[in-house]
Amino acid sequence: MQALNAAAQQSRGGALAMALEGRPARPSDNRRMQAFHSDRHLLPLPPGHRFPRSKYRLLRERVAGFPDLVANEAAAASDAQLTLVHDADYVRAVSNGTLGAAEQRAIGFPWSEEMVERSRRSVGATIAAARAALVDGVAANLAGGTHHAAAGRGSGYCVFNDVAVAARVLQAEAGRRVVVDLDVHQGDGTAAIFAGDASVFTISLHGAKNFPFRKATSDLDVALADGCGDADYLAALDGALALLAREHAARPFGLAFYLAGADPHEGDRLGRLKVSASGLLQRDRRVLAALGEQRIPVALTMAGGYGHDLDVTVSIQAATIAAAIDAWREWNRREPSTRHAGDSAVAALG
Repeated sequence: MQALNAAAQQSRGGALAMALEGRPARPSDNRRMQAFHSDRHLLPLPPGHRFPRSKYRLLRERVAGFPDLVANEAAAASDAQLTLVHDADYVRAVSNGTLGAAEQRAIGFPWSEEMVERSRRSVGATIAAARAALVDGVAANLAGGTHHAAAGRGSGYCVFNDVAVAARVLQAEAGRRVVVDLDVHQGDGTAAIFAGDASVFTISLHGAKNFPFRKATSDLDVALADGCGDADYLAALDGALALLAREHAARPFGLAFYLAGADPHEGDRLGRLKVSASGLLQRDRRVLAALGEQRIPVALTMAGGYGHDLDVTVSIQAATIAAAIDAWREWNRREPSTRHAGDSAVAALG
């Protein structure tokens, strides 16, 4: 928390500083950045399960008072949307509760109606965030980033691949899309889904020796050694962002998806890296600044975060949302929209 407070002071009145100092919201007008959530459908998990199911509610509650942010409950993704990416038989098996025991073990959750509804709404939240980003420049899903799910299977706490579905739903509106996956685990499902698809460019920075142990091939994979700290991590990120800029110059991106995982943090149970909270905030600001400078709208998802101290994980992800609000302000300062928050919310949910 010391690192986040120090970063807040450096932000000179930005959303992060205001949030941490407890200052009241002072929006310049009645427009606010759109965020979407799906945490009201709580997974029924056995005692001792290591998935941090309360993280999403805690994050929503933490950011509820942030300046210039409105959080909407997401609608559920439809079968028609899900089957743009996922096999119809797999979608039916998830929906009807006919997944086999091995399939449930691969996902990491026992089947339940709550699992189905939460998973559909998490995809719906990323679709809504992507639509809002096309209007307002920056928007967020307060969960999502379920990047291990492939076309015909789930894996690693991922039932449906929200980013892949949203990318396909928005294909006609957004044109070429880029996925910037900074979860500590490689986005193998996303890479496999878009293999050979030139309309989606996939970037993944991840732990070389971490899950999944059999990696897929992204358009750019940057494998990081165990114990990687701030300097090496940010240098690797700068290289990836430089390639993104070259790709954008050659064939522009119309929309970005940013998976802002908290699990590269040094206190994460599953991360194996040593990136500080301050380093992760620098990461977020660099990604958002690079996209903003190139006028690429971005939908954020929170992806992984499994801290020994759950409050630290929530603080890191709240700082990501605060950085996104600052990026949203900058986007709209440079090119003010004539639409209001309610308009983009209706467009996102429609």
